[in-house]
Amino acid sequence: MRLNKLAFLAALCGGAVINAGSNASNLYGQTSSPHESAVSQVSYCDDEIPACGCEGSCDGTCDGGFMSGGFGDYSADCGTSDCGSGACGSGDYAMDCGAGGGCGEGGLFDSGFLGQGSLGEPISLLGECCGFSMGGWAQLGYHNNDLALFNSRKNDFQLHQAWVYAEKAIDTSNGFDIGGRVDYVYGTDGPDTQAFGIDTNSWDNGWDNGPDYGNALPQVYLEAGYGDLSVKVGHFYTIIGYEVVQATGNFFYSHAYTMYNSEPFTHSGALFTYNMTDDIDIFGGYVMGWDSGFDDNGDSVIGGSSVQLTDDLNITSTMIGGRFNDRAGSSERGYMTSTVAQLTLTEKLNYVFQTDLLNSKNAAGETVRETFGINQYLIRSINDRVQLGGRFEWWNVQADSQGYGLPAAAIGDYDIFAMTLGMNIKPHANVTIRPEIRWDWVDGNKDRLAAADFALLEDNAGDQTTFGIDTIFTY
Repeated sequence: MRLNKLAFLAALCGGAVINAGSNASNLYGQTSSPHESAVSQVSYCDDEIPACGCEGSCDGTCDGGFMSGGFGDYSADCGTSDCGSGACGSGDYAMDCGAGGGCGEGGLFDSGFLGQGSLGEPISLLGECCGFSMGGWAQLGYHNNDLALFNSRKNDFQLHQAWVYAEKAIDTSNGFDIGGRVDYVYGTDGPDTQAFGIDTNSWDNGWDNGPDYGNALPQVYLEAGYGDLSVKVGHFYTIIGYEVVQATGNFFYSHAYTMYNSEPFTHSGALFTYNMTDDIDIFGGYVMGWDSGFDDNGDSVIGGSSVQLTDDLNITSTMIGGRFNDRAGSSERGYMTSTVAQLTLTEKLNYVFQTDLLNSKNAAGETVRETFGINQYLIRSINDRVQLGGRFEWWNVQADSQGYGLPAAAIGDYDIFAMTLGMNIKPHANVTIRPEIRWDWVDGNKDRLAAADFALLEDNAGDQTTFGIDTIFTY
């Protein structure tokens, strides 16, 4: 089962693009949480943008110049270059203000590779012009132990994702507009984001290259909007959950059990988004089950809302209910809900709490999957180059669940716990390095799990320590 999304804000036809929607950003810096607004309102500026981003910008000031309004202040040389005024006083991306290009001096994170300083100008494959954009990323990774998740090719330097997207974002500032998006991915994550939820090898299911690598088309959709209302029709990532498939949308290299086993990744159907107010977005639609292409894999209703309760607290609740898995004739039907709370504790410290509940049965009324998960994230920003993070997960599977290869009532309830500590290091605007160390342990009858061919950790171990590191190059 799986997930995701991205929102983009960049230069348009030599002018500034300013996002006027209420998209919810994750702590990694991208709008990857799947409850982002589907209506992206933009404004245009035809003035020539000089290198500094001051003269000739839409409002003639540094604050309104090139790359402001979402990306931070890149106008490093608009003011004087001494600390306390001009560049360092007005933005985080300034240069020439102390050792290593940062405003501070002397500490580990004040200079050099980890210090405050310019990340450089981001480089894109095509950028954005007149509403059209094209880009992507390459994710290369290594881990020393396997997990029953995405990272299942240990001790091997691998290409997880070679990703390319093309998009025409909609602009509803002047009324009706139409656009769309196509995503393509190749790598060891490719088979995990194919339309695997149905037995037939339709759509991209089966586009594999050997036992580990594969191709996928996880998103192909059209989008239309008018004012505060938009609709997406086609094949797209789910709005459910917090973690996403795209490497650029998560803080950590590894993934949560809840995301991988209890949530859908993709849907095919129609999804509406309505920006009720600046603080409230509402979602709703119809999809043909979970993780399938354009073959009927069920009839499900999907919906939810994202509410900015205060300046520091956002609550997003999503759900799906109906018939959502006809794989192997199981006719799985039921519901799942996900609630994500994102809280800004301080200017540089953020906390995320997520809880998921899944309950489904087959046509005979037997439980297919009954799971409950809690994920918590704490992210501390050191500077523009370095962030530290922790994630703690509890994933519970009830005894009567049969959907994970387990015989009914033969295993008993079991609980999986995972603690992950990691860093994000950005030596350049286009490069992110994510080292992490992760501890997993299982509380349950491991022998019966192994007999059911559902050993979660290597060698049916009760606990495991895993080191992993990946690098993401965006383009």
